[in-house]
Amino acid sequence: MQQRVIISQNIEHDLAQAIAETEHDRVFVLTDDITQECCLPKVASLFAKHNATTITIRHDDTNKTLATLADVWTALQRGGATRHSLLVNLGGGMVTDLGGFAAATFKRGINFINIPTTLLAMVDAAVGGKTGINFGGLKNEVGAFANARYVIVNTCFLDTLDTANLCSGYAEMLKHSLISNAQMWAEHVNFDILQPDLAELQRMVAASIAVKEHIVADDPHEHGIRKALNFGHTIGHALEEFSMQQSGGAVVSAQLLPLAKARTAPTKQEAQKGGAVVSTAPTKPTNQTPTGALLHGYAVAFGLIGELYISARKAGFPTARLHQTARFIRENYGAMAFTCDDYPTLLNLMRHDKKNTSDTINFTLLHDIGDIRINQTATDEEIREALDFIREGY
Repeated sequence: MQQRVIISQNIEHDLAQAIAETEHDRVFVLTDDITQECCLPKVASLFAKHNATTITIRHDDTNKTLATLADVWTALQRGGATRHSLLVNLGGGMVTDLGGFAAATFKRGINFINIPTTLLAMVDAAVGGKTGINFGGLKNEVGAFANARYVIVNTCFLDTLDTANLCSGYAEMLKHSLISNAQMWAEHVNFDILQPDLAELQRMVAASIAVKEHIVADDPHEHGIRKALNFGHTIGHALEEFSMQQSGGAVVSAQLLPLAKARTAPTKQEAQKGGAVVSTAPTKPTNQTPTGALLHGYAVAFGLIGELYISARKAGFPTARLHQTARFIRENYGAMAFTCDDYPTLLNLMRHDKKNTSDTINFTLLHDIGDIRINQTATDEEIREALDFIREGY
C-alpha cells in the first residue's frame, strides 16, 4: 500500500478528509505527554466528533521500547479496536515509529495516519514506511516496513518546538540535500535555522520530503538506492547509542560542548502576547534529550561530518564542500566531546548496524553532492580518522 503525503495548509480540513477516506470503525489517537498538551488541542475538536480514544505514552526516545509498545497494544485491546480500526499517530519520530509498529502488528495490521509534529518526524521518521522500537541498547533494532495511509505535514506544529529540536530535524534535511543536488544544499547551508521563517521552511520541508519519497518509491525495502538515506547514520547512530548508554540524567564520558551560536530572538510564544513583546531573553538550545542523551539529529549532523570525511578520502568528495558543511554544523550544532579511548566502543556499535554484512561496516559515500556510492566500506583506521575529524578537524 502506497502512502499519500499531504503538505497541509489547513490541518483540520485535511485530517478530516484523510479520516473520511480511510476505513475505520473506531478512531484511536496516540500522543506522548508533551504532544498531548502542546499539539492535540489544535485538532481536538475533530477527534471529539469521532469519539476518538486517546492513548498517551511518555516522551523521549528512551521510552521507544517493547514495554511501551505493549502498553499501546493493551490500550487498543481494551478500547475495543478491531482490524477495521484506525490509529492516528500525533507526535514526533518516537510516536510515529512506535505507533506505526503497533498498528502494523496489532490484529496483524490496522490502518494508521501519521501527523508529525516535529521537523525530524516531518522529513524523516513519519515518511517512508519504516516503523520500530529500540531493543537491547540498539536503535530501531526491531520493526517492520509499513506505510501509513496518509502523512499530513503542517508546520503549524513547529511553533510549539524548541530550537534544539528544530535543529535536530534540519540535519535530516541537510542530508537530503547532500544526496540530491547542489542548489538545495547551498540553500540549506545558508538558511538561518536558529531564527527560521516558518513559511519558507514549509516550502523547504516539502522539497525535502519529495527527495525521500522519490528514493523510497524506487526502492521501498532498502535493497539498493534507498541505502542513500542512511548517509551520516552509520557513525551517527553509533554516537547516539553511545550517548544513550553513557547517560544517566547527564552525559558522562561524552560531555556535550556548548553551541557556538544560540537563537537571539524570543520564541513566538515569548514574543507575542496581545501584540506586545513580553520577553526578549535569548534562548540557548541544548543538543541533549531530557535524559542527557544526544538528540538524534545532532548525532546525524556529526555523523554527516564523519562520513563526508570518509567520502573525501575514499570517493573524491570535494574538500571545499566538506569544510563548508562542517562549518555550518559546527556553528549551529556545537560539538560532541569524546576521546580516542571511546573509539573501540563506537566501532563495536557500528558493527551492530543493520546495514552491515557479517562484521564489515557498510557506508553510503558521496563522490559529490547527489553522486551517491552505496555499499561502500572503510577500514577501522579510516573510521578512526573520521572520528578525529569530528572531534577536532573542522
